[in-house]
Amino acid sequence: MPPESDTGLPRRGFLALGTGALLCSIGGDEIVLSRPGDAAKADAAARRIAPPRARAASAKPPQGSDPVDALKFPTPQPQPGGVKREYWIQARDVLWDIVPTRPRRDEWHGRAIAGPSVYRAFAYQRMTEGFAAPLAGPAIPGPTLYAEVGDTLVVHFRNGLSEKTGQAITMHPHGVKYTPDYDGVYLGDFTRAGGFIAPGDEFTYTWEATPDSVGVWPYHDHGPNHTLNTFRGLFGGVIVREKGAKVPDLEYVLFFHALAPPVTGLKRQFQCINARAFAGNTPTLRARVGQDVAIHVLGMDSNFHDFHIHGHRWKDPSGTFVDTPAVGPNETITARFIEDNPGRWLYHCHVFTHQDGGMAGWYLVEP
Repeated sequence: MPPESDTGLPRRGFLALGTGALLCSIGGDEIVLSRPGDAAKADAAARRIAPPRARAASAKPPQGSDPVDALKFPTPQPQPGGVKREYWIQARDVLWDIVPTRPRRDEWHGRAIAGPSVYRAFAYQRMTEGFAAPLAGPAIPGPTLYAEVGDTLVVHFRNGLSEKTGQAITMHPHGVKYTPDYDGVYLGDFTRAGGFIAPGDEFTYTWEATPDSVGVWPYHDHGPNHTLNTFRGLFGGVIVREKGAKVPDLEYVLFFHALAPPVTGLKRQFQCINARAFAGNTPTLRARVGQDVAIHVLGMDSNFHDFHIHGHRWKDPSGTFVDTPAVGPNETITARFIEDNPGRWLYHCHVFTHQDGGMAGWYLVEP
């Protein structure tokens, strides 16, 4: 047995955490994912966790209970002038190609990219009312949710993972207001209904767009196996505007993140934008001179990134002109400007190992 570090982990596993590995705490187990295939251990641990409602049948409160755990909350309603904005979203597992061009290619450097690049992802998918039919295919990121101050976001969620990959998952938002029932987080013995959506089950979340919700925020899985499943692709964006605020002519939501071998089962790590790697595969952004452009960039891994567009500058919230602002895990920066510079432009993370590992794309501006 390898000697242990001060964390209690085998020293080999502790050191691996700095090289793209993950430490997952699932149902009391600490699981190190450091090699392709290790994800199966986390999945097995997640499937062993009993639904909270099974525990609720016990007359004895769980250890550590507090009177706040018995509080009841009404379902939030829109404020005067607000509306209820409904979404039907299901989660699915899907084969996802990180470098879908064939042959696999990095257009920036004109080079071939060695495969394979397909892995089994988890992704959110927007559906029609009542989950009657898909509105679009499963995608990474998931559908962007929109609201104005005073609205409620009512998200009907279904866990559609297959029997092979099935485990409890959720949707947990940032930025909006919600009661504990709609937090979408697994809390062990203190989990409420929205924090454990078993395969085949459905739950409706209600989130409020309050004045302090204005901005761009992530949502992601926060179930028992949330670290692995978020990294697999269970994340998306929420955009809340002030009522009547001008909507940009063009608006893009970009997530910067790595897809590492312990997550994908592949041999190499890919530095990704929206789960694609290398220019020609990552999102190609388009605009015309004179348009009001907003590009929202969110961090969705354990690293810090930054965002740079060649030939462009914009003001940060302090009013300072910038062209390479930093973004940390689950943080957001927005580049908003009136386009005035036509041509083919490169955009990328300016952490050099990230941009060369695939975190780059094209921004094409027509006159």
